[in-house]
Amino acid sequence: MKFTALLVVLLLSCLNAFAGTLSGTVKATRQSAVVLETVPAKAFPAPTQTAAMNQQGMKFMPALLVIQQGTTVVFSNDDNVPHNVFWPSISGNKKLSHNVGTFNKGKTLNFKYENAGNVPLLCNIHSEMVGTIVVSPSPYFAETDAAGNYTIKDVPDGTYKATAWDNGKATTVPVTVKGDTKLDFAPAK
Repeated sequence: MKFTALLVVLLLSCLNAFAGTLSGTVKATRQSAVVLETVPAKAFPAPTQTAAMNQQGMKFMPALLVIQQGTTVVFSNDDNVPHNVFWPSISGNKKLSHNVGTFNKGKTLNFKYENAGNVPLLCNIHSEMVGTIVVSPSPYFAETDAAGNYTIKDVPDGTYKATAWDNGKATTVPVTVKGDTKLDFAPAK
């Protein structure tokens, strides 16, 4: 039994030995997202946990939410007025537009995001309300901090397509992760 436990610990340590950290800076106008797609593309199991997007103070909170493909987002309304959640496209594909619905304070609506990309959130009752969900095709993603820095930990060594999403625009570059790797992004034009 002790031998089996030791063998499991050794195998898990070896797996971590072939994973690193991808980090860098996105030179952007506001908070951005960085997502990795494996090359060749690979499907990952959908997460079991949900993510939350609130409507509070006439804003989507958080303004940027980054999730893995297959995640269900729970939309809630904490304002004293009804709100709506819809998006006109995902990464420009209008066939993926959707209206989740209109709901009052204290109510929630759920949506499972099956398509990767940039999702511009809007409220058809309050045109000043905007938010963004970035759906990553893999579990390897990060939001930038206020200075534009990001860190994605435990990335298996390999080749990826790295995409920085800033204000609905994508900058995609190939990257080979081997141990700790640095990758900076310039703004999309």
